[in-house]
Amino acid sequence: MLEGRVVVVGAGQAGGEVAIQLRRMGWQGHVTVLGAETAPPYQRPPLSKKYLAGQMATDDLWLRPRETFAEERIALGTGERVVHADLDARAVTTGDGEVHAFDHLVFATGSTPRRIALPGAELGGVHVLRSITDVDGLRPALLPGARLVIVGAGYIGLEVAAVARGLDVAVTVLEAAPRVLARVTGPEMSAFYDQVHRDAGVDVRTGARLEAFEGDGQVAAVRLADGQRIEADVVLVAIGIVPDDALARASGVHCEDGIVVDADARTSAPGVYAIGDCARRPLVHYDRRLSRLESVHNALEQAKLAAAAITGAPRPTEETPWFWSDQYDLKLQIAGISAGADRVVLRGDPGTRRFAAFSLAAGRLIAVDAVNAPAEFMAGRKLIAQRAEVAPERLADTSVSMKDILGAG
Repeated sequence: MLEGRVVVVGAGQAGGEVAIQLRRMGWQGHVTVLGAETAPPYQRPPLSKKYLAGQMATDDLWLRPRETFAEERIALGTGERVVHADLDARAVTTGDGEVHAFDHLVFATGSTPRRIALPGAELGGVHVLRSITDVDGLRPALLPGARLVIVGAGYIGLEVAAVARGLDVAVTVLEAAPRVLARVTGPEMSAFYDQVHRDAGVDVRTGARLEAFEGDGQVAAVRLADGQRIEADVVLVAIGIVPDDALARASGVHCEDGIVVDADARTSAPGVYAIGDCARRPLVHYDRRLSRLESVHNALEQAKLAAAAITGAPRPTEETPWFWSDQYDLKLQIAGISAGADRVVLRGDPGTRRFAAFSLAAGRLIAVDAVNAPAEFMAGRKLIAQRAEVAPERLADTSVSMKDILGAG
């Protein structure tokens, strides 16, 4: 029976999408989406790219117009933070005391920026970037000639560095690891992006250890452990995110670096699901190890899986995980997860700014990182899904088309 009450806690991309998918899969009962932000569900990837650069209007971030949720009979409660979930009473309570009963509950609480515990971290001008409000606070400081220090050389840090250089901002990037993008890609791709940013005028410093932020009310400099002092008008701390699993944990749901779910997004509690950044899920293409995937693809896929489990609709096929990053004129597209690779094969010349790095484990393709190389990305996604073994020499040989490699795989 496709009746009853579904409450979704979190109105981000995953929360908005699961509500829509419930309707598409035939759910006739009540659907309520509750989100702490006042904005309707919106895209986050453009925040560190076109939106920060002023090339995208706020309204263009919305996943769907508010009217769409009304037309689909979805009660969208923005600016309503859920503060308590009682799984025995089957109800959640918002900060203003409103109670919402449920038959099925979906945690789509997302994540929060990782904070840095250093003296001066609360000074004015020290920013994080996760929401529209964060970007609206940061952007006015990115004026020509301003000095921006970015702490962290992951996707967000380097994307903001690229945008800032386009605005003629002086940029210094500080990374504690020995290379940029260390958590998400291999040494070959790290070396490429390190040089790209240096060529664009970014002062990239790896192995950097911070000691404090200095300033009188407003940040004026960043002090390193070796005594160096880097003057700054504005600082962005971009050292990753942490899953927002506090509400689920307090309700008794099993959490372990995120809300632990099965392949259908079910938590340890009956009738309770978790999707998106807050969830730790098994990956079918990687021997079902548990992982948190911070991506649009993950949010959309888990939304469909949870909706299918709730409605009894046919289970969607799980795809190869994919990600992307835009920096300068470069589009990096990643399929799969490279952790555990024992060999990396380069296809193409990084000097041409169009190439791919294929990661293999015991002869099987497990990931591809493609720079301005959509054919390699698309074929790689399919080969990873097929758990294909591919001869390294064929991958490296650009005279062999990816279509032929895919056909052989």
